[in-house]
Amino acid sequence: MPFYFFYDPTMIFILIGLVISGIASTYVRSTYSKYADTRNNRGFTAWEVSRSILDNSGLRNVVLDRVPGNLTDHYDSQNNILRLSDATYNSTSVAAIGVAAHEAGHAIQDQENYFPLRLRSTLVPVANFGQGISFPLIIAGVIFGGNQSLINLGILFFSLTLVFQLVTLPVEFDASNRAIAILDQQQLLTPEELDQARHVLRAAALTYVAAAVASFLQVLRLVLLFGGGRRND
Repeated sequence: MPFYFFYDPTMIFILIGLVISGIASTYVRSTYSKYADTRNNRGFTAWEVSRSILDNSGLRNVVLDRVPGNLTDHYDSQNNILRLSDATYNSTSVAAIGVAAHEAGHAIQDQENYFPLRLRSTLVPVANFGQGISFPLIIAGVIFGGNQSLINLGILFFSLTLVFQLVTLPVEFDASNRAIAILDQQQLLTPEELDQARHVLRAAALTYVAAAVASFLQVLRLVLLFGGGRRND
């Protein structure tokens, strides 16, 4: 197999993607840590805030559950379960409340049949399949005399990951916007605390932007390496 498949000048795209992702991850951790020690004045726990948001949105059927870990919070649309991590569940910090409200925002999206959320759910198995089959197809195309059809098909399947990342962006931004609006409307946080929660959610959103940029750079690298049919000689 040609050496360029493992290393070539376009590897810089992968390195750039890793650096961007690393910076975004570091930023969200530092921002979360900064406000993880800031207790909200009303003494609400993240669980109480989540329950209040869900109940006031007519989502009493959504179960609140606890899962191990830190920042493992997520909404399970298939089972109507909002899962809060150990670090979030009973925390009274502004950071934890922001995260919990964000996940409640996903539950509200689900209730309203928010199209980007539905589209993302549909794309999950498709993107996973595409990511799994893409490189075997590209490798097979290279091995079998530079079969451009197989190579292009592999690139196309890998591009589904980028599509998934792009669809994820409006889903996450919308959930954060809903969270901030509801926290304000229900007066669950003071104006100062609301601004702090907004900082946490904006930082978290950057990780999704970074993931989309990294996926784009990976697709670009594959196109530059294999998309032009240069390997037939």
